[in-house]
Amino acid sequence: MRLSALVRTSAWVTVVLLLSFGSCHPAQPSRQSIKLFLDQMKPSFRISWRNMSCPLCKTIFGIIDVALMNNANEERVAHALGEACTRLHLAAEKVCREITELFRDDFILVLLKSVLRPSEACAVLVGPTCGKFDLYNAWNITLPKVPKPPVVPPSAPATGSPQSRVLFLTDIHWDQEYAVGSAADCKDPLCCRNDSGMPSWRRREAGYWGTYSTCDLPLWTIEHLLEHVAKSGPWDWVYWTGDIPAHNVWSQTRTQQLSELTVISRLIHKHLGPNVTVYPAIGNHESAPVNSFPPPFIHGNKSSTWLYNTMAEEWAPWLPEPALKTLRYGGFYTLEIQPGLRVVSLNMNFCAQENIWLMINSTDPANQLQWLVRVLQSSENKGEKVHIIGHIPPGLCLGSWSWNYYHIVNRYESTIAGQFFGHTHTDEFQMFYDEETLTRPLSVAFVAPSVTTYVNLNPGYRVYVMDGNYPNSSRMVLDHETYILNLTEANHGPEAPWTPDPNPKWTLLYRAKEAYGLPSLFPSDMDGLLQTFYKNDPVFQKFWYLRAKGHVSEQCKETCKTTTLCFLRSGRHDILEQCSQIHGYTDNLARAARSTFC
Repeated sequence: MRLSALVRTSAWVTVVLLLSFGSCHPAQPSRQSIKLFLDQMKPSFRISWRNMSCPLCKTIFGIIDVALMNNANEERVAHALGEACTRLHLAAEKVCREITELFRDDFILVLLKSVLRPSEACAVLVGPTCGKFDLYNAWNITLPKVPKPPVVPPSAPATGSPQSRVLFLTDIHWDQEYAVGSAADCKDPLCCRNDSGMPSWRRREAGYWGTYSTCDLPLWTIEHLLEHVAKSGPWDWVYWTGDIPAHNVWSQTRTQQLSELTVISRLIHKHLGPNVTVYPAIGNHESAPVNSFPPPFIHGNKSSTWLYNTMAEEWAPWLPEPALKTLRYGGFYTLEIQPGLRVVSLNMNFCAQENIWLMINSTDPANQLQWLVRVLQSSENKGEKVHIIGHIPPGLCLGSWSWNYYHIVNRYESTIAGQFFGHTHTDEFQMFYDEETLTRPLSVAFVAPSVTTYVNLNPGYRVYVMDGNYPNSSRMVLDHETYILNLTEANHGPEAPWTPDPNPKWTLLYRAKEAYGLPSLFPSDMDGLLQTFYKNDPVFQKFWYLRAKGHVSEQCKETCKTTTLCFLRSGRHDILEQCSQIHGYTDNLARAARSTFC
């Protein structure tokens, strides 16, 4: 067989990986592991891999390995990838060409260094009789031999106890190319842009303040939000969990990413002022290419130094030098917010199934979880409470990383007072239970809604009301509020329906305690709410409406509801997989639960 044909065979495998790594459009394939990519690829490309003989498969992938080791073939591989992407209609020709070029060097380097040998690739494609698939091996962090303190369930604070109001921003996704009046429906993964064209008959156009479609936000909407929240305080502090750039992941550069990081960081500082401290976390879209976060053992131009150093420069007004030091090293940090309260900001890209660098070694990248254990043990010794912030919810992480994180939360449940994430763009949560029975609720990972409209959402932000700064405070979430900009109203002003409102209002969508009749948002309360969702469909449908920030086209029934409930109770990767099997969906339910995450 000719080398070009073999390279095209590899392209069928690789192009699905590339496009999945670079997109979060809900129509794209699920992206949970190499195996899931390849499983989904089979019907798409109508190739019966199971009918391929094991020797032929190993021969093909052996030759591919040799081809990739020859630098002269990189251009040929990249060209084949672009051609396969275009001819299989995975994206527009321009998107295929540019994303292939953007990912080429990193992906080929990872393949050369990774443990994905021909036998492992064929184990996935042909079956376990052809080899062993162990790309992401199981591993364990080490816990100190310090006995776990007795668990004391949290109690409601006394009436009149101090409270903290914490602003939470996530998934801003600023699109520099947003163009009012452009096509809101286009062939690219991101629309409402200068190159999206003009809307044709019966097609929507981009609104001034944002658009219900696969569109991100213009800068003026983001500034309007910041002006609004600056007046809505005072804020005790701010959590900001990343994803600054837009979803044009096929055409981004390091220069562009750094520019957008700088602009948004300085705007937040400008509007909130020097007296409000912001604690940021890194999103998966901050890098170029998207999701590409090499662990610290990767040095030189391929490392993430270019990104972490700029973050340290821009965030220096908020973070002390010890925090900046670990930020420069691996994109994570810890510091004391107030006496008795510490924040830990995790780099969740080291758990992300889309981070191709973890194909080289996925065992506790940057030793981040072992570092987290040391921080939590120190806090336990001092009687501190800890808030953990990050971008990607733990239940969507690689299996071993997710299992170890769940194990850590179980051990330090009396120290961890709250977990706060973003990434999914919707308003939801994930439950953590005791490892022995998976029935006693012990922690909640709150997942806040996005600032961006992507996809078909109102812009929004979150406010957490927490047990405040006083001796023996639980520091836990007592309530939360979600605010939105209703685009239907904002883009059609009251004076002139065909012109935007020059000063639209950000309005309260709901308060959680009031909406669901809860005494607080402690783990037991959130578990009770989850049980109510199972039994009382009107309450679940209310959640479904609020989950989408007040903009949904239809109710969530049957498989949709089952999928959503599985996600809410699955703070650990394998629990979501088990939920799929329990409901008879094999692994399809787990895939569906993750199919819209960005």
